[in-house]
Amino acid sequence: MTPLAKTLDGLVIRAQSGFLVVRTDAGDYTSRLRGRLKKGEQEGDRVAVGDRVTITPHKDGSGVIENVHERTAELARVRTGLKREYRQILLANPDQIVIVFACAQPEPSLRMLDRFLVIAEKQQVEALIVANKVDLVSRATARATFDLYANLGYPLVFTSARTGEGLDELGGALKGKLSALTGPSGVGKSSLLNAIQPNLGLQVREVSDATSKGRHTTRVRQLFPLDLGGYVADTPGIRSLALWDTEPEELDAYFVEMRELVADCQFSDCTHTHEPGCAVLAAVEAGRVAPQRYQSYLRLRFGDETDEWIEDEDQDDLERTC
Repeated sequence: MTPLAKTLDGLVIRAQSGFLVVRTDAGDYTSRLRGRLKKGEQEGDRVAVGDRVTITPHKDGSGVIENVHERTAELARVRTGLKREYRQILLANPDQIVIVFACAQPEPSLRMLDRFLVIAEKQQVEALIVANKVDLVSRATARATFDLYANLGYPLVFTSARTGEGLDELGGALKGKLSALTGPSGVGKSSLLNAIQPNLGLQVREVSDATSKGRHTTRVRQLFPLDLGGYVADTPGIRSLALWDTEPEELDAYFVEMRELVADCQFSDCTHTHEPGCAVLAAVEAGRVAPQRYQSYLRLRFGDETDEWIEDEDQDDLERTC
């Protein structure tokens, strides 16, 4: 393989079985890590989809990754049960997590939405909430369901793939960003993507279906380019991140309306369940913390056997792209 004259900077848009497709201004190159980057004990994924890298390109369309640039953010988890802890990167450098729920069909599970928001807060990535299928309910009903989150400061977009409502606003929120798309099945993620860009939802679904068929299926992670600029990543693995590497006593920090209250609790180890002088309980009683959000906190901290939404797709063998 004959190297070209210079190195190129690019974005890792696909990872499968140790091969990484890097998109550069000069085109796409199917690349492998330079050997020196593999040396030393591997504590986590050295390169992942979303990483910015420098490659040496070759004339045959292959390339060698010479350098992985420092990440600005990541969706990651620490996997245990191995000889040592391993930091698995689902997506590098995301600008936002786009959480899609339906206003109806299926009925929105706000407890599930709260789990996604805990993930975003823990991973320190901005969250955008999309309330889809708004055409199936009245606007008053939609707002009664989701306005709580807008009041907490989360960006909220009401959309309908059928009528086109909110699509311009959603497109504007996606433009130029690397967005991790997630949400439960049946909420219309593919329809929304198709409405924004023809066949985009179909492409995302095909890759997602191909990587979710069994324990030993070779898994693919991929970014999908947007015609309006930016990328979207389908990230079903996000659904099981909420409790990974999370201690119960830190959960209150991931509920935005609670974390500022914790310092005012009488006891430093307050569980916010029964203790005298608990500022969180006082806020719930005063209506400053919504009861349903408080219940979500309790169920996350102490467990709930009725929470059956977490998918089992992450019980597969650990994928190491390099």
